[in-house]
Amino acid sequence: MRLPESWTERLPFLEALEEEWHSVPRAALLIWLIFYAFFLFELATGRDFPRWMDLVFVPVHEGGHLLFAWFGQFLSVAGGTFLQLAAPFLLAMYFTFRRQPQGVAFCVFFLFEQLLPIATYMADARAQALPLLTVGSGDDVIHDWNYMFGKMGLLGHDTQIASATRVLGWLGMLATVLWLVKRGLSHAPRSPSGY
Repeated sequence: MRLPESWTERLPFLEALEEEWHSVPRAALLIWLIFYAFFLFELATGRDFPRWMDLVFVPVHEGGHLLFAWFGQFLSVAGGTFLQLAAPFLLAMYFTFRRQPQGVAFCVFFLFEQLLPIATYMADARAQALPLLTVGSGDDVIHDWNYMFGKMGLLGHDTQIASATRVLGWLGMLATVLWLVKRGLSHAPRSPSGY
């Protein structure tokens, strides 16, 4: 990918984006495809394996509340979801600059996957039936999406926004897997004889 020269002159670190991606060995591509197919099947059928992966993001989400607590209540509440999505995004950027498609795909896949539990939380904004986790005492627990949608005047649209978020999550996961397949097949190592 060629970037405008003015960009790379001002920001030399962007030159890494002009380098070729590392290839994805066919065996690795097959293993990744089996993993993603298994994960998507488990997710679609409501099995437990995806929930175990989601548990990795619980401390990240809660840490976001603590990290952004210095900037007022709204940013503190929003900070949980922000960090939950920023962590895989920033890791994907790291792998992008290293030109490692398998790392990018893994991080972007879980960035989009996290939209599903976020959508579940959004859809609960009015009902507030889900059990809530918190850091510290349980006396001041705030339902993130009830609070944020309420402040933005969107509380009456919680389920519609959640549905759109869920669709975006599924489309993003599928697109990520397709991108990895395309990247793996287009840059597959060729045999020396050219066959």
